[in-house]
Amino acid sequence: MNTSRPVEYFILDGLKDRFMLPIFFTVYVFVLSGNGMIIYLVRTDPKLNTPMYFFLHNLSFSDIMYTSVTIPKMLSVFLTEVKTISKTGCFLQMYFFLSIGVTGRALLTVMAFDRYVAICNPLRYTTIMTKKLCIGLIFASWGYGAYIVLPAAIWATQLPYCGPNIVRHMFCDHSSVVSLACVDITKNSILSLTNALIALLSTFLLILISYACIGKAMRKMSTAQQLKVAATCVSHLTVVCISYISASFVYISYRVARFDPDVRIVIAVLYSVLTPLLNPIIYSLRNKELQDAMKRAFCRCTIVLKTTSKTVPSVA
Repeated sequence: MNTSRPVEYFILDGLKDRFMLPIFFTVYVFVLSGNGMIIYLVRTDPKLNTPMYFFLHNLSFSDIMYTSVTIPKMLSVFLTEVKTISKTGCFLQMYFFLSIGVTGRALLTVMAFDRYVAICNPLRYTTIMTKKLCIGLIFASWGYGAYIVLPAAIWATQLPYCGPNIVRHMFCDHSSVVSLACVDITKNSILSLTNALIALLSTFLLILISYACIGKAMRKMSTAQQLKVAATCVSHLTVVCISYISASFVYISYRVARFDPDVRIVIAVLYSVLTPLLNPIIYSLRNKELQDAMKRAFCRCTIVLKTTSKTVPSVA
């Protein structure tokens, strides 16, 4: 019989190098500013009032939430060297990290569907992609992310944790926390792996089907039309590739027993920040409408500043 006291908190014991502090801080600032810029532009520029940018706006919001679940705690650990996190806080961090990660891929799937309708059914686009449908797709994406990871997260909280309580990670990663349980976790591992595969493969398959239909439609177009279609899809395709390739590396690293633990942590952390960091860069560089919106926003700010400076009375 195990007489150990149940664990009341966990200790995050991932990378210990303090030089990571400025790196994580810089990355977080870029994630907030880049995705915040996209949200601001979509909400203030009337020319971006389309379903595609509505979905992009929500993707940027999910990216901010995704990084905010983990990076502030990482920065706190580096700054204060207090590595403890409450048991409740750990499981909440685990759930929201998994949930928002799946939501991001669901939003990428919705964006692929939007491109499919715009390219394959252009005459019916406005009648299909109504505001009601767009809002429904957003709720479905968040609901899917919240539901698909719930069984594994709840099951993890029901396990007995009687020590040790040291999580070999920078945040409360599901596999790292569950491995600390005092009982056999084979069923938990199978459940979490099954949920992860369902979430990844279902969204990836729908994206693949959307682009297969788009590719079929492009075969009937002229070269000029094909180039125009490619220009509208390249940003989304780039983000999809980065997201799913990085996710594949993470899951492979967890299934290969010989993988160095520190390398595994680095891969997992990079995976958690890579897509949110690159999304605004990719869309800003490849999307002329966003570039034009940034120029208009800059011009508005310049005019406001000039007007303000003229109205401020001079001091004798």
